[in-house]
Amino acid sequence: MQNMLAAFDPAWIIYGVVGIILLVFLIIIFTYFRIYIQAFTSGARVSLFGLIGMTLRKVSAQLIVNARISGVQAGIDLTTTELESVYLVRRDPTDVYTCVNALIISHKANLPITFVDLQAHHFAGGNVVNLVQAMIAAQRAQIALSFDVARAIDLAGRDIFEAVQTTVKPKIIDCPSQSTGSGVSMLDAVAKDGIRLLIKARVTVRSNISQLVRGATEETIIARVGQGIVSAIGSANTYKDVLENPDHISKKVLSSGLDAQTAYEIVSIDIADVSVASVKDVANVGALLETERAEADKQLRQAEAEGRRAMAVAKEQEMRALVQENQAKVVLAEAEVPRAMAEAFRSGNMGIMDYYRMKNIKADTDMRESISRDDEEDNKPS
Repeated sequence: MQNMLAAFDPAWIIYGVVGIILLVFLIIIFTYFRIYIQAFTSGARVSLFGLIGMTLRKVSAQLIVNARISGVQAGIDLTTTELESVYLVRRDPTDVYTCVNALIISHKANLPITFVDLQAHHFAGGNVVNLVQAMIAAQRAQIALSFDVARAIDLAGRDIFEAVQTTVKPKIIDCPSQSTGSGVSMLDAVAKDGIRLLIKARVTVRSNISQLVRGATEETIIARVGQGIVSAIGSANTYKDVLENPDHISKKVLSSGLDAQTAYEIVSIDIADVSVASVKDVANVGALLETERAEADKQLRQAEAEGRRAMAVAKEQEMRALVQENQAKVVLAEAEVPRAMAEAFRSGNMGIMDYYRMKNIKADTDMRESISRDDEEDNKPS
C-alpha cells in the first residue's frame, strides 16, 4: 500500500485539471470561434463571453451576430442587448430580422425612427416594413406624415402604404360598385317628368391622411355619391336636361361636400354612362304611376256608384213595401165601410135613397175607370 502511494504522483492531478480546462477551451473555441471571427472581420465586434452568455440565455448567437452585422454594414450600431430584447419576447427569429430590416430602410432614407419605436410597433401588431416604406413615399412626395400618425393608421387596420400611394396617384371608384356582388350595375333615378334614367358614375378620390384613422371608407363615398346623383336627377325638370348636360349633375353632387368625415377627398365625379330605361323596364315611370292612379280612381268611383245603386235598390224596395202597407190600410179602411153603413141604417142617419145614390155614384166611378183603361190600351204602340 505504501508502495502504491509512493508511486502515485500529484502532478497527474494537475495535468488532468489542465487537460479538462484545455478541452473545455477547445470546445468553446470550436463552437464560437467562427462566429467571433465573422463578427470581428465585419466590424460588429462581440466578446467571446458575450457569445457564451447568449447560449446560457438560450439565444441564438448566430442570429444576433448576423443581425448586428447587417446593422453595422448599414451604418447602424445595434447592441446585442437590443437585439436580444426583440428575440426574447416570442423567441421568433423573424421578429429580429423584421425590425432590423425596417430600421435599415428607415436609416437609409434618413427617417427619424428609432429601433425601440419599430420594436414596439412590431409587437403591437403593426407592419413595420410597410410603415417605413409608406413614410419614405410620403417624404419623397413632400406629404407631411409623422411616425405617430403612420403608426396609428397602420394599427387601425388601414394599408398606410396604399393610402400614401392614393394620395400621390388618385384612384377611381365605380358608383355603383361592382365589387359588392349585389348585381346592380346602374343607378336608377326618375326626373320630374316621370322618365326613368339609368346612371353610372366614376368617382376620383385621393386619400385624406388626417382622416384615415376615424374617417369613413369607400362604401360611404359610394353611398353618398349615389344618393346625390339620384337627388340631383329627381330635381331636374325633364330627363332631357340630364341627357344634354350630365356635367350639371356631377357639379351639383361635387359641391355638396360628400367627402366630409371620410378617409378620402373627392377630386371629381364623372358621369360615365346615362341612358333612358328600356320599354321593357318601364321607362316612363310617371305615366305608369298616372295610369295606375287613374285605374285606382276608376275602381273607387265604380265602387261608390255600386254603393249608390244598392242604396237606390234598397230605397225602391222600401217604397214598394210602403205602398203595400198603405194598400193594406186602404183595404182595411174599405172593410169598415159596410160596417159603418149598417150602423148608419140602424141609427137612422142614412136612408134607403141615400144608399141607392151612393151605389149609383160607385157604378158611375167604375164605368169611368173602365173607359179610361180602354183608352190607355188603345193608345199603346203596337
